[in-house]
Amino acid sequence: MGKLAGKVAVITGGGSGVGKAVAAAYLAEGAKVVISGRDKAKLDAAATELGGDVLTVRCDVALAAECEALIQSSTRHFGKVDILFNNAGANLKNRTIRELTPEAWDQLIRTNLDGTFYCMHYVLPQMFERRDGVIVNLVSVAGKRANPLGGAAYVASKFGQGGLGMCLSNEERESGVRVSNVYPGEIDTPILAHRPKPVTEEHRAVILKPEDVANAVLFVTTLPPHVSIPELVIKPTVHPFW
Repeated sequence: MGKLAGKVAVITGGGSGVGKAVAAAYLAEGAKVVISGRDKAKLDAAATELGGDVLTVRCDVALAAECEALIQSSTRHFGKVDILFNNAGANLKNRTIRELTPEAWDQLIRTNLDGTFYCMHYVLPQMFERRDGVIVNLVSVAGKRANPLGGAAYVASKFGQGGLGMCLSNEERESGVRVSNVYPGEIDTPILAHRPKPVTEEHRAVILKPEDVANAVLFVTTLPPHVSIPELVIKPTVHPFW
C-alpha cells in the first residue's frame, strides 16, 4: 500500500507540466486523482497516459461556479476530497507595468489568485468536518522576490496566493487542515512559451523539471498529520535566490 492509499486528490491544471507529474506521483502512492483544466480533450489524453483511477473534470478556475462544480463532481464520484493541489496558473508575454492592460491584469489575478481561493472555499467545509485535509499551493519564487522576469501582475498574484495560503494555515492550525506553499524557481513546462524572449535548449537543460517539483509536492503531502511544512522553496542549483 502506498502512502496515499485511500486518499482522493484534486489537481487543478492537471493536463500537463507539474500538475500531470503530481498526478503520476500521487497515483504511484495509491491515491485516486481528479485532474482539471480548461481543455477536456487534453485532460482525457493525460488520463489515458497516466492510467489508474483518474477522473477528468473541465474547469476554468477563474470562475467560482466552475470551481464549486469541480469539488462537487469530485466528491460525488469518489466520495470525498482529501487533498487539493492548487496548480493552475497563467502568465503572458506583455508583462511589464508599461505593457499591462486592465484586462490582462484581471486575467492573471483571476486565474492565479482568485482560483486558489475559490477551490479552497469549496473544499474546506468537508475537510473541517473530517478534521483532516491537505492543501498544497504551487506559488513561485516570484511570490517571494519581485523579480521583473515574472512581470508585475504575475508577481502580485503570486504574493497574494502565498499570503492567502499562510493566512489559512495560521487561522486553521487546530482544524486538522494543513496548508503548504511550494515556491519553485524556473520549471521546464509549457508556460515557458509565454516568455517575452524564447527560452533556449541550454537554458531548459539546467532548470527544474516537472518531476522535481512533483517530488517536493509529494513530500509535503505525505507527512504525518502532526507535521506541516508551511513553505518550501525549490530552485535550479545554478540560479541565485535573492
